[in-house]
Amino acid sequence: QVQLVESGGGLVQPGGSLRLSCAASGFAADAYTIGWFRQVPGKEREGVSFIRRSGLNTYYTDSVKGRFTISRDNAKNTVYLQMDSLKPEDTAVYYCAASNRWAFPPLQNDFKYWGQGTQVTVSS
Repeated sequence: QVQLVESGGGLVQPGGSLRLSCAASGFAADAYTIGWFRQVPGKEREGVSFIRRSGLNTYYTDSVKGRFTISRDNAKNTVYLQMDSLKPEDTAVYYCAASNRWAFPPLQNDFKYWGQGTQVTVSS
């Protein structure tokens, strides 16, 4: 059974940090690009950061560059998103997803498996 399970979300004050985790099971996650997306009600889902299966290639959307860091531990089938200097506009449900397409960064439609999401709220 394919599963992607996000954890680590919560409520944090502006300027604070959170680390999200995405635990994969039921498929060869080390052969997949893993991505983090986020969505707020009424808006389209946005690609935040992606990491290639080797971990050598990463992508960040402009609004998080210099604040977020993506990494992966293939031995643990887990991908992390370290989020620092959080802003209220980072508030969203964060999803992780897996793509086996070679192209990088993949398009959103290239992501085959999705998690259920974890809520991140940045507020004072």
